[in-house]
Amino acid sequence: MSHDQLHEFSFAVGKKLRQRKAFITCAESCTGGWIAKAITDIPDSSAYFDRGYVTYSDAAKHDLLGVSKATLLACGAVSAEVVKEMALGALDKANADFSLSVSGFAGSDKKDVHDPQGEVWFGFAAKTGEVITQLQIFRGNRESIRMQAAVFSLKKILEHFL
Repeated sequence: MSHDQLHEFSFAVGKKLRQRKAFITCAESCTGGWIAKAITDIPDSSAYFDRGYVTYSDAAKHDLLGVSKATLLACGAVSAEVVKEMALGALDKANADFSLSVSGFAGSDKKDVHDPQGEVWFGFAAKTGEVITQLQIFRGNRESIRMQAAVFSLKKILEHFL
């Protein structure tokens, strides 16, 4: 996965959204705003992107997106349940037509961490009520995993929703 692919999918998503006169939002954890950056790298993206959310901590997921504290405690931040609530929360808060969310383990320098590096959960929601979640396992270093997650999220929303 490369910056060129990220730009390609971002451009394609923007083109489809513009044709539909629709808006998208994103709720990001492990990608740290990379998806929102890719979307807004396209000129005139304000025609289909108003806001996004970087919710790196559990508190941010709860405070900004309304993710249930009970869900976070029971399932953990990297789970289908949490990305579903993130996607729905972002969709509602941004009053968008489509949303995507991402939470995963991109990698850590801590030697005692037992998190499965490369495990990333995605959530996608549409104003029509459709919601899907999907787990992907990526290989590589922290930057590579984050790039793969950003590309996958835009590719999936393009193929499934647009």
